Amino acid sequence: MATLYTQQSSNVTKTIALMGTFLVLVIAISYAVAWYMGNPFILYIGAFVAIFTSVGSYWYSDKLVLKMTNAKPATKAEAPELYNIIENLSITAGLPMPRVYIVDDPSPNAFATGRDPEHAVVAATTGLLQILNRTELEGVMAHELSHVGNRDMLVMTVAVVLAGFVAIIADFFTRSLLFGGGNNRDRHPAFLIIGIVGIILAPIAAKLIQLAISRKREYLADATGALLTRYPEGLASALEKISAHAQPMRHASHATAHLFISDPLQTGKQGIGQKISGLFQTHPLASDRIRRLREM
Repeated sequence: MATLYTQQSSNVTKTIALMGTFLVLVIAISYAVAWYMGNPFILYIGAFVAIFTSVGSYWYSDKLVLKMTNAKPATKAEAPELYNIIENLSITAGLPMPRVYIVDDPSPNAFATGRDPEHAVVAATTGLLQILNRTELEGVMAHELSHVGNRDMLVMTVAVVLAGFVAIIADFFTRSLLFGGGNNRDRHPAFLIIGIVGIILAPIAAKLIQLAISRKREYLADATGALLTRYPEGLASALEKISAHAQPMRHASHATAHLFISDPLQTGKQGIGQKISGLFQTHPLASDRIRRLREM
């Protein structure tokens, strides 16, 4: 039988496995380019660029996200209930009080960002504050604070950057194959075929791994948030309302979509192929998340 603890442990394990697969993919494609170009130094450059861009994006993530979402700081006087909920949950979770922001948008949603708990930001849209009662809002804020406590920003920043890095290096490899530049073009044609297949499939695989990691972190935050409030139904009920009122946010972006509790680009309508399309989404289906919470 699934419990809060087994869900948490399972998702941590799966995320570690996915990140390991991701890093192997990055190293493999960097090695392939280095081998083809006859220059092993390319492998070292690739690893350095991947690490440097990951760290840079992670360090300035809060400023970038707040600018892109048009979030504004909120004082305790401006949003007393939201502020009190976050304050109480932070004490319970043993986390520093994060900065509180509000996004003026009718679409119900929320997100957390920041490179560590000491620099965390938790934001909610005006639409979310209008449709949720206190218990439901506690569930959502516990979910967001769980992202902070679980250090999800580090994991997701690395995943996003590595996916982009794989796409860039695959494009570089493609140009090398088409326009020359390699020192190993006299190798067996099978290597060329494998290279072409690899550069086509690698960016797709990288994106799928990134999205899978994002979905696992959402499941983990759901479980951790429910553990924090000791009331899974609060978050389950909130997700029902959010999915029922879902509409694209005004400042929605693919770059920040994975940060929100619900995909800010989705309308909430689910078609026949929702299970297949779920592979290409940053968030698990709301129905699956609600079912898991209520099974706890």
